[in-house]
Amino acid sequence: MPSVIRQIPLDTATRHHAHDYHQVVIGLHGRAEFEIEGLGGDISALSGCIVPANHVHYYAGTGDNRQLILDLPARSPALTGPQRGLSRLFDAPRFFTLDDPLKRYMEFLLVELDHSVPDAQQGDRLAATLLGCLHARLASGTSAAPARLDMARLDRFIEAHLAGPLSVADLAQEACLSEAHFRHCFRHQTGLSPWQYVRRRRLEAARSLLDDSHLSLAEIAALAGFSSQSALSRACREAYGQSPSRLRQPCALQ
Repeated sequence: MPSVIRQIPLDTATRHHAHDYHQVVIGLHGRAEFEIEGLGGDISALSGCIVPANHVHYYAGTGDNRQLILDLPARSPALTGPQRGLSRLFDAPRFFTLDDPLKRYMEFLLVELDHSVPDAQQGDRLAATLLGCLHARLASGTSAAPARLDMARLDRFIEAHLAGPLSVADLAQEACLSEAHFRHCFRHQTGLSPWQYVRRRRLEAARSLLDDSHLSLAEIAALAGFSSQSALSRACREAYGQSPSRLRQPCALQ
């Protein structure tokens, strides 16, 4: 089976499934959230994630968004024959950000998709180059020994920026590490991905505001960094089994 490259928006409602082919998702516009077998992350323009085959993943777009998706059957030419070593890229889910050379390749890839005459091998040719470059970068991205992160400093940074968008790149810059090394160090030290940790902090902030303020649910969602009131409601139901209005203590409403 050949590889397939497509451009689509993701539904803003949370969906989940698994499929028998590998997948690479790269943001082109807007934002999206993914959670792959418990590993969560936020995708913005020119960052992405790797979804190995048969891994259950939850995903949702945020507002106006567009994603480039590569569907890669295990027996596709992009992952077999001379390219078979690239299948190691799908040993585990992970998130990544494209560097400048890969951003330029993405520009070429999009133009090629728009203007070339499609054929059965086009997807595999374009996918193999992208996968080879990603494999070279990600295979060496976590070779350094884990650094000890200053979690108190990171917590202060997260709290100060909780109401706005927070990317792993922002946290890595605060820690003075490359993004790949930061992800590795963060999970080694906390047992969580940066996305899972920030999401937990957002939930804690929202729970505190629910208990101690008269703010509306929409205001609480905005202050805690959720994209909408419905996103806050979904997160509370997943984490606490109840809606925000049910969690709110009576004393906060008096």
